[in-house]
Amino acid sequence: MLQRTLGVIDRLVMPVSLAITALLFLQWPLRDLAGAGASQANDLAQWLFAFYVAVAIRHAGLRHVHLTGRPDLASHASHAADARTPAWRRLGAPLCVLAWSAFLLAAGAGMAWQSLLGLERFPETANPGYFLIKLALMLMGLLLLLQAGLDLLRALRPRPDA
Repeated sequence: MLQRTLGVIDRLVMPVSLAITALLFLQWPLRDLAGAGASQANDLAQWLFAFYVAVAIRHAGLRHVHLTGRPDLASHASHAADARTPAWRRLGAPLCVLAWSAFLLAAGAGMAWQSLLGLERFPETANPGYFLIKLALMLMGLLLLLQAGLDLLRALRPRPDA
């Protein structure tokens, strides 16, 4: 159920890339033709991009299209190949990601909390919303932690052919 929920989050967030593209494209006409709004479009695109990446990193790792610590599974391997891989080899990547994401959450929680409490603004423009970028970092850590936990449980599950 958790894996399906994470998949729904993926599908809901992926269209945000179109909004990011539109905002980045609009910067030029806003700056040169309208004379205003380019900074706001850029700041909005930055925090949308932060949320997009927070979700996309987990999704890319799940689909084996991102850097991975599993060389035997890195090239679009099938689930059958995953089942033939010894459990100790399938534990490495989830344990590393679990440790890294737990560290990320622990180390960044105070910074993100302070940023949220102060409703931190973008440094160059003083536009609101910079705190959302730090919250996206926490979202990324949480999503990776959950996925690593699921991967770890999957790796520990007895194989049907064993």
